[in-house]
Amino acid sequence: MKKVAVLIPCYNEEKTVEKVVADYRRALPQADIYVYDNNSTDRTAELARKAGAIVRREYRQGKGNVIRSMFRQIDADCYLMTDGDDTYPAENAPEMVRMVLEGEADMVNGDRLSSTYFTENKRPFHNTGNRVVRGLINRLFGAQVRDIMTGYRAFSRSFVKTFPVLSHGFEIETEMTIHAVDKNFLIRELPVEYRDRPQGSVSKLNTYSDGAKVLCTIFRLYKDYRPFAFFGACALVFLLLALLLFLPVGIDYLRSGLVPRFPTLIVSVTLALCALLSFVAGVILDVLVKKHRQLFELMLTLFEEGTRREETDPSARDEAGPVDR
Repeated sequence: MKKVAVLIPCYNEEKTVEKVVADYRRALPQADIYVYDNNSTDRTAELARKAGAIVRREYRQGKGNVIRSMFRQIDADCYLMTDGDDTYPAENAPEMVRMVLEGEADMVNGDRLSSTYFTENKRPFHNTGNRVVRGLINRLFGAQVRDIMTGYRAFSRSFVKTFPVLSHGFEIETEMTIHAVDKNFLIRELPVEYRDRPQGSVSKLNTYSDGAKVLCTIFRLYKDYRPFAFFGACALVFLLLALLLFLPVGIDYLRSGLVPRFPTLIVSVTLALCALLSFVAGVILDVLVKKHRQLFELMLTLFEEGTRREETDPSARDEAGPVDR
């Protein structure tokens, strides 16, 4: 039987965690429910354990740190990630898991934005922020993902065990989406009926600081995954500035044969050199990124071959290392 793990990162969710665990136990009775308590100061861990979840603690603060530990420590054939705030319906979980287990997707996004998010969400600027992030990523990375920052996802084992988690906080969802797009993982989206947090439950997402981190993550990953486009754009800006400064100097020289604004000429030449360096850096890094993609594909092939061997010989997984079963 295929093994399914439900992953619930939590920080001070005592008002909702018990119901969330109970809902997913009903929706996926064969799944293991893991609640990772991220230094909660309330009764989150106690109530989750009471509801039947396997409770762990992650001492490094931040959702990205929690997801990193979950992905490293838990072994399953399908992973369903949800939030502990009771905003995502458990009724969609069986279909999301089915899509992964039957090979229809490596990552299934619970799509809030095509459903009720814009009417249910009451937090200021979140609607605008989701639209901005979606537009940026789809334009920069050539994707067609409807909900970039959803916290409701299902993953294949191949995705989870080959995903290098670098983010520490709420920008983890953005990093997941960009990684899946860049590495050509199969992405599907399933509309879900999002509901706002119940009365008394407080969001841990800071609209401004976490929003700024998400935007920085997008541009950082664009630089990492699309270096030729990034540094090519920088080279173009430097070149245009160099030409803009050189134009009056060149006109003066043609008229008088003299260069009265010599400092302007020096700045113009410096910017032109910066343009050249940026272009060369983009070319070199683009070659390295393509080589990295080739190595990733080889690693993914080897990983999936190992997974198939484990399916035919269950004892092979027991010898793989200390992971949770």
